[in-house]
Amino acid sequence: MSGMNTPLKIAFAQFDFVVGAVRENSVRIVGAIAEAREAGADLVVFPELALCGYPPEDLLFHAGMRRQVAEALGEVAAAAAGIAVLVGYPEYTDTAIHNAAALFADGAEPVVYRKRALPNYSVFDEQRYFAPGDRPVVAPVRGVPVGIAICEDVWEPGPCLALRDAGARLIVALNGSPFQAGRQAQREAVLAARARATGLPIAYANLVGGQDELVFDGGSCLVDAEGRTAMRATAFREGLFFCELAGDGALEPVPGRLAPLADEVASIYMALVTGVRDYVGKNGFPGVVLGLSGGVDSALTLAIAVDALGAGAVQTVMMPYHYTAAISIEDARAQADSLGVQHHVIPIEPLVTAARGSLAPLFAGLPAGTTEENIQSRCRGLLLMAISNNTGRMVLATGNKSEMAVGYATLYGDMVGGFAPIKDCTKTLVYRLARYRNSITPVIPERVLARAPSAELRPDQKDSDSLPPYDVLDPILDALMLENRSVDDIAAAGFDSGVVARVLEMVRRAEYKRRQAAPGVRITSRAFGRDWRYPITSGYRH
Repeated sequence: MSGMNTPLKIAFAQFDFVVGAVRENSVRIVGAIAEAREAGADLVVFPELALCGYPPEDLLFHAGMRRQVAEALGEVAAAAAGIAVLVGYPEYTDTAIHNAAALFADGAEPVVYRKRALPNYSVFDEQRYFAPGDRPVVAPVRGVPVGIAICEDVWEPGPCLALRDAGARLIVALNGSPFQAGRQAQREAVLAARARATGLPIAYANLVGGQDELVFDGGSCLVDAEGRTAMRATAFREGLFFCELAGDGALEPVPGRLAPLADEVASIYMALVTGVRDYVGKNGFPGVVLGLSGGVDSALTLAIAVDALGAGAVQTVMMPYHYTAAISIEDARAQADSLGVQHHVIPIEPLVTAARGSLAPLFAGLPAGTTEENIQSRCRGLLLMAISNNTGRMVLATGNKSEMAVGYATLYGDMVGGFAPIKDCTKTLVYRLARYRNSITPVIPERVLARAPSAELRPDQKDSDSLPPYDVLDPILDALMLENRSVDDIAAAGFDSGVVARVLEMVRRAEYKRRQAAPGVRITSRAFGRDWRYPITSGYRH
C-alpha cells in the first residue's frame, strides 16, 4: 500500500436497532451514512445484522423478512455515494441463510462477507439459523486492503490470521456483543491478542441498546497492531464515533478519544436502566407500575425505572397487611416522594379476608402456614395486574436472582410482571447497586438499606428464617451457576456441605417457577432465561 496523504477516517455507527423493524432500521442507516459523509468519514461501519436487528431469532424464517431485507439493501446501496458503507444483514440464498456483511462503495457491486465462526453457546444459537462462510474477504477502502470480520470471528484466532494472509492491512469487525459485567475489558484483551498475532490494527463496531433479556453496551473501539486501545466510544450511548488511521505501509491509529471504562457496579446499573428503557419503549407500553414494599429490591427497581423512563411514566403501590411494619409504609412513601412518582396505598386486608373465607371450608382442620402467606402475595399480584389492565402500564416484577434461584418467591404473587429488571442480580449485588445509586443522589432511604430483609408475611419474619445468610447463599449460587461446580467442590471452598446440598436442592425444585417468571436483564455470564436450560422433571441429585 502506498503512503496516505490524509488519514483514513472511520465512523462507528453505534446505534440501537430494533429487531424486526427492517424499514425503520434502514431509514436510520441511510441517515447515519449522510451524517458520516458530512463529517468527512471514508468508511462508516454498522453493527452485526444491523438491518434486521440482533438477535432476530426465528423471524429469519419469515418470507417477509427476506423481502424487506432485500429492499433495504437497495436503499443502503443507493445512499453509499462518496463514502464506503459496511453493514451487517442476513443474506438469503436458495439453500441457506448467512450472517453477512456487505461493503458498498460508489455504485460498485457490493463485496459480501459471510461470518465464519458461528457461536452456539451461552445466549448464542447461531447454528440454528446460519450456515458458516468458508473464506476470508479483503476489499479496498481508499486503497487500503480491509479485512472484514463479524463478532465471533475475532474470538477465535483462525479468521483474523486468514485475513492477514489474504493481504489485509486493517481488520474491521461488526459486532452484536451483549453486555455482562467486565465484558469490555475482556473484549479488548481478545482484540489485543488478535492484533498482536496478526500485526494489524482492528476497528471494532458494536451494537447498543436492549433486546428482551440482552443488553448491548457499545464500547466500539480501535486497537493498534501492538494491542493498545487507541480509541473507545462511550458505553451505552448511541451515535457516530470517529477514529482515524494513517501510515506508509503499516497503519497506525491517530490518537483519539478514549472514553473511560465504567467500574463494575456503575456499568451494571447502566445496563439495567438500558434494559428497562428499551423493553418498555420498544414494546409500546406507556409506563410501568410496581409494588413498593419498603424493602431494598423494590426500592432499587423503582430507582432504575425512573432513571430509565422518567417519573411521569412510573406508578407505585404500597399494599400493606397486618404484618407490614409502619416504617415500611413510611419508607415507601419517602422514596416515591423523593423520585416524584405517583404513589398509592391500597390495604389488602379485605381481599385476604375474602379469599380465606372462601377457602375456609376446604382448609378446615388444617394448620395455617405458607398457604396463608402466599394468599397475601397473590392478592397484591391481583391488584397490580388490575392496574396494568386498566392503565396499560406494564408491571415490573421486583424479585432478585437469589430469590429466583431458591424459589423464595410466590408464583402468581410477587413474581407477577412483564419484566424483572433485577432478575440476574443477587441480593448482595442489589445492596451494592442501591448504594451506588444513592451515591449519585440519595433516593433510597437509609433505613431500607440497614434493615434485615423480610417478606413481611408473618410476625417478625426475616429472610434468614428460611434461607442461609445472603453472604453465604450468593457465593454458593455463583459457584453453581457461573462455574458449574458440584456440592463437594463448593464445600471444599469452605462452605458447609449440608448447606450447599440444601441450596442446590432448592434450586432444582424451583425450576418450574422460573419457567413462568418474567424475563429480565442479563448482566452475568449465566442468567436464568435463555442461557439456563435445566429440565423441570429430573431424577438428578447432587
